[in-house]
Amino acid sequence: MLAPYACSAGSSRGRRFPENPAPTRDDFQRDRDRIVHSTAFRRLVYKTQVFLNHEGDLFRTRLTHSIEVAQVARSIARRLQLNEDLVEALALAHDVGHTPFGHAGQDALHASMRAVEPGTAGFEHNFQSLRAVDRLEERYAAHDGLNLCFETREGILKHCARRNAQWLEAREPGGIGRRFLDRTQPSLEAQLCNLADEIAYNAHDVDDGVRSGLISFDEVCDVPLVRRFKEEALREHPDLQGRRLLFETIRRMLSNQIYDVIDSSSTLLNQHRPETVDDVRRCAPLIARSAEMESRHHELKGFLREHLYRHPQVVKTTDQARTVVSDLFGIYVNDPAQMPRDYAQQPRMLRAVADYIAGMTDRFALREHERLTGRKTFQS
Repeated sequence: MLAPYACSAGSSRGRRFPENPAPTRDDFQRDRDRIVHSTAFRRLVYKTQVFLNHEGDLFRTRLTHSIEVAQVARSIARRLQLNEDLVEALALAHDVGHTPFGHAGQDALHASMRAVEPGTAGFEHNFQSLRAVDRLEERYAAHDGLNLCFETREGILKHCARRNAQWLEAREPGGIGRRFLDRTQPSLEAQLCNLADEIAYNAHDVDDGVRSGLISFDEVCDVPLVRRFKEEALREHPDLQGRRLLFETIRRMLSNQIYDVIDSSSTLLNQHRPETVDDVRRCAPLIARSAEMESRHHELKGFLREHLYRHPQVVKTTDQARTVVSDLFGIYVNDPAQMPRDYAQQPRMLRAVADYIAGMTDRFALREHERLTGRKTFQS
């Protein structure tokens, strides 16, 4: 049973190219399935979350991160009576436009584009995710892209520079770029996925950071949110230690954050009482943490930024990754023939280079860089 303010496949704003309905699935279920079968989604298995692929088999990748986001988001969506199928589609697709090497690759590609064309929007991975599902996937005879529903496309575009929003609005008046110009909200399902993304990556980055040895569990327990659940676990299981204690702490921390979002969002929904999806768009954000949990979240995020993301070993590898992306960008711009013909013959060369690089996995980018420069950047 969906709440009246949830997105319904039956009242979707539809697809850009009309299609007959499927006999066994609604439109949001079809969107989810198209994403799962897409090339861009499969590539996520070899795209960095924090640690590069060759650094260990058990660290999260963009693919496993996306699956964890989907689990968190569906748990919340069910209790709030939101559309679980749409939520799952958004969670699985939210990173399909990410570059190789995580944020380091994104930053390098953005800087490279801005250096060639100052004043442009540069590279945005959310905008690239939209390009992937709208244009770059080649799975259908009748059209480019996956031809997803408006609500799915809207939720994938989490952030958007005004210049890109204006570009979208010019090509699709009143479409998915409009809310960034009007400063209105997306659906509750999209709001939920944004929050689930943060909940998931904070938790699994603690796990991966400790597994890597770059931070210790004792260090992380200086953060009040983590310490609270470690102490709670030890009160119930005094002999717990090692990885089992770490996992029990993270499990409790995740569950508590999920319950907090459910309670806080329920309170906001009861206060504002939206009756339709359009009411949701006109309100302030209605999917939120409590004020206390928001503070605890930022403390943990700050700890991870200082002690993990800025750890000298991580910085060293991300600096090398930036060099790989920057080098590839320069080579392809100056010699487009080094790219496949479909990209080399595109009229907007800067965008074609960005599309090609963004679609690479970590290991393909490294192979291409070694082929074109003769240098081996990382040793497996």
